[in-house]
Amino acid sequence: MKKLAVLWVLLCLGSLSAYADNMYVKVTNNTGSDIYHLYVSSVGSDEWEEDVLDVDVLLDGETVTVSLKGYSNPKFDVQAEDEDGDTYTIENINVKKYDLVLTLDDMD
Repeated sequence: MKKLAVLWVLLCLGSLSAYADNMYVKVTNNTGSDIYHLYVSSVGSDEWEEDVLDVDVLLDGETVTVSLKGYSNPKFDVQAEDEDGDTYTIENINVKKYDLVLTLDDMD
């Protein structure tokens, strides 16, 4: 019975580490245009996931902190869309190490 109890405790502790982190990233818009959408996807995903922009519009020159909930890997692909429908993509950014600064160089 003790072995079963120990096994159960170990399984519970192991499952805690599998839970997703609540991460965040500071996003600065230096594109010269206002950003209306900010999509993130886990690295390697074939599709853009949710729009995580917490404000209606990220004005040029402004910075916003974006919450990324439910992910376990801190590496993301990020795509922003401006008022004209132009997109800016940054791939494989580790949000635990780096903030995100969008510039004209990131335009697709």
